[in-house]
Amino acid sequence: MTKKRKRQEDFQKVKLKVGKKKPKLENATDTTFKTKAIQIPEQLKEDGVLPTQNRKLNIKDLLSQMHHYSPGVKHNALLGLKELLSQYPFVIDAHLSSIISEVAAVFTDKDSSVRGAAVHLLQFLASRIRAEQIAPFFPLVSAHLSSAMTHISEGIQEDSLKVLDVLLEAYPALLTDRSIILLKNFVELISHQQLSKRVKSRDKLSWMLSVNPNRRVTSQQWRLNVLTRLKKFLQAVVDGSSDTEDEGLQEQKDSSHSVRNPICISWKLHANNQQHIQLFESGGLRPKINSSFRLRSLTSVMDSAEKGLSSAENLKGFIEIIIPLLIECWIEASPAQSAPILGNLLESESQQLMQQVLSIIHLLWKLTKRHDETYKMELWLRMNYLVDFKHHFMRHFPYSLQDAVKHKKKDPCKSNRNCMKSSNNIDHLLLNLTLCDIMVSLASTSTLQTDSGWLDMIRKFVTDTLQDGSKLNSKQVNRLLGVTWRLMQIQQNKATEPLIKAVYTLYQQRNLLFPVRTLLLKFFSRVYQKEDLRTQRIRSRSKVLSRWLAGLPQQLALLGLRNPELSNQLIDIIHSAASRSNKELLQSLQATATRIYDPLEGTLVLLPAEAQRRLVQLVYFLPCLPASLLACLSRCCIMGRMSSDLAATLIGILHMRSSFAGWKCQVQDNSVNDVDYFSFLFSTLIGFSREELTSLQGIRGKPHISQTQLSPIRLYLTDLDQFLHHWAVTEVICHSLSTIPSQSQCFDILQTGICKYLVGLVVIPDSTAGSVLCAINKLLDQACIISENLHRFLASCCYSLLYFLLTIDREDAEHLQKRDMLWRSCISALALLPRLLRLMLQSLQVSRICREELPVVAQLLRLLMQHGQLRSHMITNEFLVQQIIKDIMTLKSGEVQEQWLTDLHYCFNIYLASHPQTPGPINTVY
Repeated sequence: MTKKRKRQEDFQKVKLKVGKKKPKLENATDTTFKTKAIQIPEQLKEDGVLPTQNRKLNIKDLLSQMHHYSPGVKHNALLGLKELLSQYPFVIDAHLSSIISEVAAVFTDKDSSVRGAAVHLLQFLASRIRAEQIAPFFPLVSAHLSSAMTHISEGIQEDSLKVLDVLLEAYPALLTDRSIILLKNFVELISHQQLSKRVKSRDKLSWMLSVNPNRRVTSQQWRLNVLTRLKKFLQAVVDGSSDTEDEGLQEQKDSSHSVRNPICISWKLHANNQQHIQLFESGGLRPKINSSFRLRSLTSVMDSAEKGLSSAENLKGFIEIIIPLLIECWIEASPAQSAPILGNLLESESQQLMQQVLSIIHLLWKLTKRHDETYKMELWLRMNYLVDFKHHFMRHFPYSLQDAVKHKKKDPCKSNRNCMKSSNNIDHLLLNLTLCDIMVSLASTSTLQTDSGWLDMIRKFVTDTLQDGSKLNSKQVNRLLGVTWRLMQIQQNKATEPLIKAVYTLYQQRNLLFPVRTLLLKFFSRVYQKEDLRTQRIRSRSKVLSRWLAGLPQQLALLGLRNPELSNQLIDIIHSAASRSNKELLQSLQATATRIYDPLEGTLVLLPAEAQRRLVQLVYFLPCLPASLLACLSRCCIMGRMSSDLAATLIGILHMRSSFAGWKCQVQDNSVNDVDYFSFLFSTLIGFSREELTSLQGIRGKPHISQTQLSPIRLYLTDLDQFLHHWAVTEVICHSLSTIPSQSQCFDILQTGICKYLVGLVVIPDSTAGSVLCAINKLLDQACIISENLHRFLASCCYSLLYFLLTIDREDAEHLQKRDMLWRSCISALALLPRLLRLMLQSLQVSRICREELPVVAQLLRLLMQHGQLRSHMITNEFLVQQIIKDIMTLKSGEVQEQWLTDLHYCFNIYLASHPQTPGPINTVY
């Protein structure tokens, strides 16, 4: 028993008591752990404060509802999106990808209300999203649009056109990048493929118009809707192409028969002056550079689908498909097929459909002219479509409202040819002109005999339209002039003059709109430039064109400032014709020059600076420059209504036209008379007319007059702007005078003018006095003999100017800026003419002045003695200076000696008294 108990002690069972915890085992695993919360403030903040709309739904909630099966939920989600994004626009940038993908996905939704809400939301987004923002997501939008356009449901197809309208309005460039796919979709909307019976294989498929009785609109109305969008799409393609020219007046590219002769240039020889390159600029308002080199386009490395309509192959393929369909649409809408039933909407739709058909063909024709091989493309179009166009389009030409509504009661407004639009807002004239533009593009000079029949019809229609006095808008005139230009190209020897005469009849109408007048000016300018090139071989000018050119200067003079843009166009044309020495224009310009360059109300002083520059350049081409015109030009230079730089240009042009320009060859006889030229220079130098100088003589007192008792001349103080302008012109005049070969004779003429018109005046402008001194300094040499009157006048001018400069208040910033220029001119004159300095010192009789002027005289003497250029002259006149100082001391005797008098004594002792030639009695002054 004892042994058994001992064995059980090794495996003794632990007894557990009630209420006590079970003890832990030695090999028990500790399963306890601690946790801490991870906080991300930004994420919590975003989730907590996402903006919501009125229904307390944020952007994520609304986007998730777009996948709901219920149309009502999706419709409300779209409305909520528009409401949310209008209140919080910043949400668009944060969730642009999700918004675009979800909105585009409902383009093909079965419910019409959902699609309508999607279109409205897309229109809202298009006004707030830029093209560069939506560009990464646009392939997705385009794919959903293509899916909607080719959908089996008629309602989805109809709403896809609304989506297309929004995208064409907001993102035309992005949409036209995928032109091939969308163009095929357009074709499938109005037609279906049919296997050709002649070719049993499926390689050749033909397209025919489709009729769907399940649509809510008629087949013709549906085609009209589709073709209207196709026209907008093609217009976007044309506008996005590289060559942007005016419709109707675009330049025709060189045909394959034209030959270009490139110039071989060796740059080493050119750099060493062994080879000269002569360049000619193509005249015109917008010159173009014709190069025999052509850079490879980036489209050359793309495949055919990526090139779009920029590929000739793709363009031909689309034309082959769409033109037969358009002809079928035309046949259905033509007057022969339309039923003349009163009130039938078919008449209105027919007219609109015909307009869209022609507009699409016209845009396709414009695209064919953007390719390199234009001549081959025109031959291909003529060979394939001229017969059908003549048979169908020209059959009832010209078209009018009466063709569609024959039994309608006559309306006096609609019977008038001036009423170009019917009640449904259809432009019948534009329809006819579009047809004319299409047809004349298929004709050429080589096919003139073959096409004479229908070309005569078009020429008669164009001539009648131009001459019937109708009020035409710019779009009509643009297309009309385009057709006229093309007719003049292919009928040069037959109908040029009547067509120009017809356009001139329209040009003579009064109250023409500015865009219309601009188009007519461009047309005539282009015709003139072409005729000028042609008449180098054949000397035959159009009388109508000569009459038009001769009337341009008069129109410019009458127009003035009423229309600066039109004035600029007139100036450009006049300048172009004047540079070509057009006789009629130069004669008219000569007769009108005094009105154009009138200093008060002339065109020159009214127009902006750039137009003024062009008008100044026209002076060079005038056949004659009489004294009356030079007087006007002088007043224009000095009145300040054109810049000083432009006045300098005008003076330079007149100098080049004068006999003093130094031409090696003989200049034009009697272009500028020498006497008139000197009169112009003198009048411009003075800066004031005789009448203005006379009126200044009655002005007295400050602040306009600077007066001293020691000089008989009072200065009229000009404004700073007027002074600076006059001074800049003076420098140019002095330069022109200095280039005249005989300086002594030139100085005698100037001296005579000064003595005749300025000597004896009491009041002289400060700018005039300074200008006279400048001219004297520039022209004076040893051979010149100055009269006593001029000496005394210049001495008085010098002292009046120096007195004015020394009495300027420091606070007078306007007159302080004149100081350096006037001081230099006075000092230069005194240094150049010793007698002038002596006369000025002799005039300083201090006994005749008041005590307030004594410090000014003392300061002037001190500055003259200190000046290096005048020191030798002051030493020569030492006795006069000594006498003046004695007189000052006499007047100031018995008074306390002031600082200015001490300074005067000091300067005299330093600069004059210490000189060896100084006489002894000077010491008695101190």
